[in-house]
Amino acid sequence: MSGSFWLSFGSIFSRVLGVVYLIPWLAMMGSAAHQNAAQALFNTSYTPYALFISLGTAGFPSAIARRVAFYNGENKFLNSKRLAKVGMGLMMLSGVICGILLYALAPLLSKNSPVVSPEISTTAIRFLVPAIVILPSMSAARGWFQGNQDLKPYGVSQLWEQFVRVIFILVTTYMTIFIFHKTFVHAVYLSVMAALVGALASYLYLAFYYRKQRNVYQQKAEKSLPYDLEGLGRTFKMIAYESIPFVVVGSGITLTQFVDQLVFKQVMENVLHKTALYTQNIFTMFSANPTKITTVVISLALAVAETTLPILASSRAAGKHNIGDLVLQNLNMLLFALGPIVTLLAALSFETNGVFFPFSFLGGHYLFWNIIQSLILGMAINGLTLLQALHYSKKAMFYLIIGLIVKLVLQVPLVTWLQGFGAILATAIAFGLVCLMSLGEIRKEFGVRLSKLTLNIVVNIAFAVIVALAITGLHRSFLPVTKISAFMFAAVFGLVALLIYLALANATGLSKRIFEKKIGYRYLRYKHFE
Repeated sequence: MSGSFWLSFGSIFSRVLGVVYLIPWLAMMGSAAHQNAAQALFNTSYTPYALFISLGTAGFPSAIARRVAFYNGENKFLNSKRLAKVGMGLMMLSGVICGILLYALAPLLSKNSPVVSPEISTTAIRFLVPAIVILPSMSAARGWFQGNQDLKPYGVSQLWEQFVRVIFILVTTYMTIFIFHKTFVHAVYLSVMAALVGALASYLYLAFYYRKQRNVYQQKAEKSLPYDLEGLGRTFKMIAYESIPFVVVGSGITLTQFVDQLVFKQVMENVLHKTALYTQNIFTMFSANPTKITTVVISLALAVAETTLPILASSRAAGKHNIGDLVLQNLNMLLFALGPIVTLLAALSFETNGVFFPFSFLGGHYLFWNIIQSLILGMAINGLTLLQALHYSKKAMFYLIIGLIVKLVLQVPLVTWLQGFGAILATAIAFGLVCLMSLGEIRKEFGVRLSKLTLNIVVNIAFAVIVALAITGLHRSFLPVTKISAFMFAAVFGLVALLIYLALANATGLSKRIFEKKIGYRYLRYKHFE
């Protein structure tokens, strides 16, 4: 229980920190033009970095965790320890290779990214190379603890990584701009380098925790059966082969962002003949800014999916016949959690955009459609994750590849037609197709009756109509134009709307169907005395 708490808390809180710090960070950048340029530069550096991290780790940390747990279950702790050590060595080598590749490809990536200065972007990307060198081995270390059923260091290390990273970003940005009087570009360089500082903080915590647990591991080693792990190279080849579908699926959203980054500039400047500055500003508003918000929505979808994955995997392995019911429970929980969040964020898109970024009606519209898109992304990723849990990893990879091909085919014509909105629409269509294919496969193989989601869908549609009417009426009489007023407006409106959603869910019996009880209310029994 403690480990699960720290793992969930570390994952969610680190993502929240990754959004909240934007408010003071962007405020220190100065004008709206500088804020947009800083976000574009930061985002175009981090997207290829995130992709290389996915390729660099290649699913090995979770694979190491599974193998360590397997050997520990057979009382072969010496085997699991040796496997983890060799795995960390391989991850170090992988980090070095990916770092060299990222350094070498930085000019090409920058030249094709929607930034005004490719030279500045090249430098920003190269500031991330040291982080990419050490992160794969740090992830492998987390896999060791996870395999030993010790989830606390995994979650706490995420907290340390993000906390130290955010503190470093804010302190160095303040010193760079207000004490040393350098430009916002220098502040962005140090901000991207914060990934290295955060990774080092996480590494130090894991090393300290390992040292503290050394006696426990020594006892396990003494009780372990003799080391008999043969064919270690063959084992890692098998792990690599098994990891390919997980790598492809895990990189799906990052790959679509990478397509946006590389293709958008070519269409805007070479087909539509827009300036580099205009292209950079539109890219910031439709991609760089909204991604910070939608990441939280998608992580919520993943959190909901992960609650049922172990049960699904074990039920599938045991050959049980209640898999259809478990899948329905998963989908109901996902819709119950995502539906109101997406509705509220979409309704408050102008205010949310204004709280974090410069106030802009166009920025608010881009955020609105990105939030709608995040619902489709969340459903699609959940469907792919369900397939993986049910041992359909290759089909999950195949469906995602089809989705990426559709994204590539639609990207140029839709961006030419609708600019930033076209890129959003291309992603929505591609992942909508992935979602339909995934759910169709699950329905066919396990007899899932999707009609049982009807009540959930109807309640969410009714809630969306109520919220849309309410926000339209309120905006006609009051539109917040300062960050404080926008935050207060969004907080009060969101709280009242969530209470309405809970009332709808309880009144229609939806909450009882999903959770077997009404939620948000406490029933008190009174004993009457004569």
